[in-house]
Amino acid sequence: MLKRIKNNQGLGIIEIVLYVAIFSIATIIVMNFMVQGYKVYYFGQEQTDAIRFAGTGIKTMVREIREARPADNGSYPLELADDQLFIFFSDIDQDDKTERVRYFLDGTDFKKGIINPSENEPITYDGPEETITLSKYVRNGADPIFYYYNGDWPADTTNNPLPAPARLIETKLMRVLLRINVFPERSPDDFELESSAQIRNLKTNL
Repeated sequence: MLKRIKNNQGLGIIEIVLYVAIFSIATIIVMNFMVQGYKVYYFGQEQTDAIRFAGTGIKTMVREIREARPADNGSYPLELADDQLFIFFSDIDQDDKTERVRYFLDGTDFKKGIINPSENEPITYDGPEETITLSKYVRNGADPIFYYYNGDWPADTTNNPLPAPARLIETKLMRVLLRINVFPERSPDDFELESSAQIRNLKTNL
């Protein structure tokens, strides 16, 4: 009678080690792919949110600058006009009271400060300032956020943008520029948001 001989040795140690190594390498590759995909998605989402918030902030700021007017105590509509700090007076909430508004860069945060006029005479603006953050990840560095122009712009390219000494009295139009980047060490480059506002109450070419 013929006897069947079975091979009961199964896989050898070398084959098992080889299969485990291949499986481990494949798992690592898949995990790295998933992690990189998550990082790309997270970066893109955070960058999109930062740009959206900055855009909303600029839109609000331009509207408020456009409506700048004398303070309730008679002060000139513009109080301070620096490269990264702008203080002015405007009725930002349509309550027939003129607020003191301060836009400024604090590190990489672009912020807004508001002081309401005092209730009693004489009217002052020495009350508490409410501060809110309009945008994070601002990468302007030492470059200006605010640019100031006189009433002869754009024909007058010699005196514009205005130098510091002439800004308070001669400014009729402003340009705002923010550079946003969540991770500046990675591509893509900074995203620029730019807008301009003509100050209606300071116009001389009506």
